Amino acid sequence: MTPDETRHPDAPELTPSARSRKAETEAPTVAAEDARQGEIILRTRRRRIVFISGLVGFVVLVLVMRILA
Repeated sequence: MTPDETRHPDAPELTPSARSRKAETEAPTVAAEDARQGEIILRTRRRRIVFISGLVGFVVLVLVMRILA
C-alpha cells in the first residue's frame, strides 16, 4: 500500500514539492532493533570517575530524601 492509498479522504492533496518538503522535515525512522541496547563507552579514567560519581550521587540523594521525608 502506498501512502496515497492510506490517506484520509478529507485530507488535502499534497503536491510533489509539498511531499519533498515534508520528507526533509521528518525525523529519520530507526528500527527498534537498532535503537535498543545502547552502549556506554567510558574510555578515559576521567569519564569513568564522572559516571560513577553521578551514580553514587543519585543514590545518596535518594537516601537523603528518604531520611528527610
